Amino acid sequence: MSQEWTLDDLSRRVGVSRSHLSRIETADYMIPLELPPRLDELFGLQGTFQELYAVARLELHPDQYKRRMELEGKAVAIREYSPQVIPGLLQTEDYARALFLIGDPHAAKEDINKLIRARMLRQRELEASGKRLSVILDEAVLHRSYGGPAVMRAQLARLLRTPVSPRYILQVLPFSHGGHALAGGALALWTLPRGEMVAYEEAMIKGTLVDEKDEVEYRSRHYDLLAASALPPRDSADMIRSAMEDLPHEHHS
Repeated sequence: MSQEWTLDDLSRRVGVSRSHLSRIETADYMIPLELPPRLDELFGLQGTFQELYAVARLELHPDQYKRRMELEGKAVAIREYSPQVIPGLLQTEDYARALFLIGDPHAAKEDINKLIRARMLRQRELEASGKRLSVILDEAVLHRSYGGPAVMRAQLARLLRTPVSPRYILQVLPFSHGGHALAGGALALWTLPRGEMVAYEEAMIKGTLVDEKDEVEYRSRHYDLLAASALPPRDSADMIRSAMEDLPHEHHS
């Protein structure tokens, strides 16, 4: 009977490895798009697993951000495109504080401090982990000031301290490039330990996890195209330096 099957039995019947099924069971891996219809066929359930899968994917969980952080933490490589702000993994404390206060001007100081501590912890974990980080910033990010000239100058200086190496790649996409397929919002692509990729798209008020293989590969190809079109890291550093020089100096009486 089916209830007596082992994970190995199920693996043979649905064509998904035992280790992959085990990680799905513990929520370490995303469910492959092809698995629900195979389960429906195997158990003769006429679409039940596919319906449950569709509902689960569309449900807005209150801990969605926690899931995002879990996937980022497990990733061995992170690629990000940011059209509006410096990504959290490269922010200074003051820049992050300015962003949080704009998002919620009435937030309690301690709540803001907790968010900042969590963001800085992510950066320390990145440094300690050895994972790879590639970031493409739209040129607009360099000129959209948060927190005033002094905060922005320190933030741009922080970007310039990012080492040019195979582990860290920071590029700027200049205005001269024109339009592109990823212009609608921020994008993160995470490569997990066994090579699976997951995408995360962030709009103004919410983010969306994307795990369908074709959809993730579509976004990955467009990210690669942007990387090929963006300035090389050293030229990007020159543009960041130029943006710093253009910032006004604050005068105190």
